[in-house]
Amino acid sequence: MIIRRLDPVLIDQIAAGEVIERPAAAVKELVENAIDAGSRKIDVRLEQGGRRLIRITDDGIGMGPEDLALAIERHATSKLPTGDLEHVSTLGFRGEALPSIGAVARLTITSRARPSRSPDVRLAQSLRDHPEETGQDPASGRALSGASGYENNNSAHLIRVDAGRVEPIRPAAFGFGTRIEVEDLFHATPARLKFLKGDRAEAQAAAVVIKRLAMANPGIAFMLSGDHLSGLDLPAETADQEGAARRIARILGADFRENAAEVSGQRGPMRLSGLVSVPTFHRASALDQYLFVNGRPVRDKLLIGALRAAYADAITAGRYPVVALFLDLDPAMVDVNVHPAKLEVRFRENEAVRGLIIGAIRDALASAGHHASTRGGAAMLSRLQAHGITHIPERPLSFAFPTGYPAPAPLALERSAAAQPYQSSQGFQEASGPAVAPPEPVAAEAAFPPLGYARAQFHETYILAQTEAGVIIVDQHAAHERLVYERLKKSRAHGSVPRQPLLIPAIVDLDESIIARLLDLAEPLAEAGLVVEPFGPGAIAVQEVPAALAGGDIVALVRDLAESLDDWGGSESLEARYDYVLKTFACHHSIRAGRRMKLEEMDALLREMEATPGSGQCNHGRPTYIALGLKDLERLFGRA
Repeated sequence: MIIRRLDPVLIDQIAAGEVIERPAAAVKELVENAIDAGSRKIDVRLEQGGRRLIRITDDGIGMGPEDLALAIERHATSKLPTGDLEHVSTLGFRGEALPSIGAVARLTITSRARPSRSPDVRLAQSLRDHPEETGQDPASGRALSGASGYENNNSAHLIRVDAGRVEPIRPAAFGFGTRIEVEDLFHATPARLKFLKGDRAEAQAAAVVIKRLAMANPGIAFMLSGDHLSGLDLPAETADQEGAARRIARILGADFRENAAEVSGQRGPMRLSGLVSVPTFHRASALDQYLFVNGRPVRDKLLIGALRAAYADAITAGRYPVVALFLDLDPAMVDVNVHPAKLEVRFRENEAVRGLIIGAIRDALASAGHHASTRGGAAMLSRLQAHGITHIPERPLSFAFPTGYPAPAPLALERSAAAQPYQSSQGFQEASGPAVAPPEPVAAEAAFPPLGYARAQFHETYILAQTEAGVIIVDQHAAHERLVYERLKKSRAHGSVPRQPLLIPAIVDLDESIIARLLDLAEPLAEAGLVVEPFGPGAIAVQEVPAALAGGDIVALVRDLAESLDDWGGSESLEARYDYVLKTFACHHSIRAGRRMKLEEMDALLREMEATPGSGQCNHGRPTYIALGLKDLERLFGRA
């Protein structure tokens, strides 16, 4: 077999498969070019999901005829003036996008360069000194592409490429900036068309790309229109933190801003900022996880893994938090030249990056305290409406209080002085006993605490509390489970969990294979306060238990752990194993549904929830309470 050189057009078509795999990839490359060109307004139009037409118009620096001719050549770029791949500060740098698109589609580029002050002035200096001419934000330090500083004749030019065949450059009518039209994508490689999804799916994929780039560049106005799109119109925002927050809210929804915690962390030259949702605000897919490195949208395994670890003990399995995180670091500390699509990066200090992300997110969630998603009350109202309950008639309502409960105080701010946070880890006392004395009223000007005051318990499972703005309903077991778990974690952080030896060891009969696995995990179990030893064939003996669990059903606890071993096998980290054991302990030690509580006990639970970070969700990620505003209640009763 004779070795021969491939045709240059065929080489371009083969290489295009790495860069342009679908219309969304073409949109990404072209919009990134527009951003690098200092654009302040970018308009994107799609037809048939982008396979029929992709049109991108910007008001950036533009290109003259010389640059147009070079732009369609492979590996020709203005973004690496020094040729240093270790300090890439632009979104694009490989010089592959335009020739790749031109190799598989009909590509038309129309551009008009903005005039520079003189032939000797460099482009970057022109952009800094004359933002009114170029539309560049002077606060942005981004290096830009486009005209190279020659004296412009103030006219537009056009170039066409059809499946690798280049047509001569000719004059055109166009304003300052660039318009790129991609028609009949993949018409030169029809096999690629077979692997595209439907027009709607391709259009939505392109919309996700635009949203990611728009979130990273709030100072640029973005418009997206076309088939199967509801349209996207994002005006330019100010270059401050508030402007960035408004852009995030426009993309992720106003409810995200209400249910998000601000992230701010720094480790050496690395800085992390952005917003992350509280654990009870989550979605069914990871599409709304926006991660950026030096302004570049990425889908990096390290970052995604760190995000998962930060929410490990706080979110429901199979659900995903909503985040917008921006990692800024020295370009020399990150390699962006990993894949032609530029979605993956490599860090020089992986552990430092991972530690910064996990620590900053956990600190942000801790600062949110007991905050739970505001969607709980809305979901409750929608369920009522789904059952036809849109108005509650005015009729007397009966509320049964368990024996020993005081009648609700007639004034909103009357409260028992005994409502203090409980300090013991021994749980609540039984509700039986003499009736509690009527609560003593406090001063009328006293403020409501965040979670209000308990008014009643219903179905011996839920606590009804009155707040200044409405009411909340607390799941007593879920709330107490989280509080116990946080106590156990705090104890372990200061050393091993306090243990109490059993006078008579608890013997648990188990399968031999389960026993072997339990004994293999003896170290993390002991660190968590549970000491187990073999006890003949088919049994183990529990010698010591966490002090908080003394008097509990140890046999049931060990059986529960044994049944769950398959869920945390050898692939789990030691830290994850510790946390899983503590979660199981907390679940067995918490107040159960059906347990009657006194008002003082309910108030004590509410006060500790307010003081405990993460108490808005249980160990399984479910909300511990939902809130209903007074206006929502008034609508139910037809008063609003």
